[in-house]
Amino acid sequence: MPYTTDLAQELNTLLRYDLTTNQQGLKIHKNADAEVIAATQRLYAKGLVSQADGGYLTPLGREAAAHAQTLLSILVSEPKRNLPAQGEAAAV
Repeated sequence: MPYTTDLAQELNTLLRYDLTTNQQGLKIHKNADAEVIAATQRLYAKGLVSQADGGYLTPLGREAAAHAQTLLSILVSEPKRNLPAQGEAAAV
């Protein structure tokens, strides 16, 4: 199942949280982009954040945000090996 636009927005919202502290949350204002507001409300409904307008990460939300940050780090990093050219078979 590929990431939908809604899931991508939720992941982007989770990436906004600072995982170095439990003392800092987010406040999504009423004038924020509608997609950000909707993503935050979905995260709240899923039990990942403490309030419909952001708040703090719940324990499950903290875990999800950590995984989201790790995945992003992996995907934006430089390749560690040369991949075969398109149409070539990979050596096993």
